[in-house]
Amino acid sequence: MGRKLKFAAAAIAAVAIGIYLNNTSLLATHHAGRPVLLAHRGMAQRFDERDLKNDTCTAARMLPPSHDYLENTIRSMRASFAQGADIVELDVHPTTDGEFAVFHDWTVDCRTDGHGVTREQPMLRLKMLDIGYGYTADNGKTYPFRGKGIGMMPSLAEVFETFPDRRFLINIKSRDPSEGDKLAAALKALPAERRSLLMVYGGDEPIDVVRRQLPQTRTISRASLGSCLIGYLAYGWTGIVPAACHNAIVLVPINYAPWFWGWPDRFLNRLAAVNSAVFVIGPYHGGEFSTGVDDADALKRLPENYSAGIWTNEIGAIARLTGR
Repeated sequence: MGRKLKFAAAAIAAVAIGIYLNNTSLLATHHAGRPVLLAHRGMAQRFDERDLKNDTCTAARMLPPSHDYLENTIRSMRASFAQGADIVELDVHPTTDGEFAVFHDWTVDCRTDGHGVTREQPMLRLKMLDIGYGYTADNGKTYPFRGKGIGMMPSLAEVFETFPDRRFLINIKSRDPSEGDKLAAALKALPAERRSLLMVYGGDEPIDVVRRQLPQTRTISRASLGSCLIGYLAYGWTGIVPAACHNAIVLVPINYAPWFWGWPDRFLNRLAAVNSAVFVIGPYHGGEFSTGVDDADALKRLPENYSAGIWTNEIGAIARLTGR
């Protein structure tokens, strides 16, 4: 009996050592360099993020502005890249005349002087709106950007033309699979080299379509991200990367990151080997992924010499803190 116990203990120890050696970053290749900075919405006005709902008008909850940039505009994107962003995230809606409008909200009523569902209007009409109309930081006493955003809503084609060699993360703002078809068609029309600089995320249904039609384009949806992260936590110790993590944008909450097998370097190497990009986001406590790595305290939670992706709402501050 004693001999059997010793054998079992030795076997368990051997398995534990094997798992450790297969997952320790001490034996993994570290890729030097600065982190890859992803500017969520580009240079944008911040807002009170407490108790947000899907239909909350965030422009009416703007915090006192520290700059005059408005999200999802050419001017904001240009400033974001100048500040040090490697990638800018933007939001799109199809229009009735076959374009994609770069705009966040499902309707134009909150931010603009217009009315109606964004996707039910032509790009020409959307171009006439004042996208700074609804921003207020004092419950409607003043509107500092009124009259300053007329004609500033770009089309996706305009963004590509203005920034032919820049990287973007495109957010599909619906769960309509036909929108995935439309976006996939627009991306297929681009040269392969240009398309390789683009990533897409959004609703499960349109992202499933994009992923099927453009399998080499990095994508993620809520369902596929959940499958990726849960699967990796369950059996990533084997070195096997779940299929949902392949050709993907993998968003890792900063408070969960140390729990992923091989974090940081072995984990990052495994994801890179399946053509996936990892971005650390802010702490996740349930609900939406709404926060980024936005200040020095959050940045300190990253491993020393971390060189993968950082998702941030404060590109200026994080760029400075990371040596841009």
